[in-house]
Amino acid sequence: MGRIRDAVVSLFRIVVGLLFACHGAATLFGVLGGPRGGTIPAVGEWPSWWAGVIELGAGGLVALGLATRAAALVSSGTMAYAYVTVHLPKGVLPLTNGGEPAALFSWSFLVLALLGSGAWSLDRLLARARRTHQT
Repeated sequence: MGRIRDAVVSLFRIVVGLLFACHGAATLFGVLGGPRGGTIPAVGEWPSWWAGVIELGAGGLVALGLATRAAALVSSGTMAYAYVTVHLPKGVLPLTNGGEPAALFSWSFLVLALLGSGAWSLDRLLARARRTHQT
């Protein structure tokens, strides 16, 4: 991957991961504007609490570039599930059903699952350390 492309992927990953983690923190802890419904879900409540855990955990992993492909794939699937179960019953188009964030996150994470973490990531740092240690 070229240096500029690698940097762009890294910046994209960091921004998307941080935004996703912020959604999770808002859902679970009522910070940063709080959860969309206004109520913090009870521990284990399906699907709100679990979505918040995935958003916070996987978003943090993606932002750090740690286990990026796996975390991005889980995040993409989570947002696809949210779109299909919450937004699609209200209409097909994201503009009319309120599903723009879910659609954008789902596709963004799918791109990251395919492209990987980029240069500025813990994944890359750990891979470099393993190569150095093996030689």
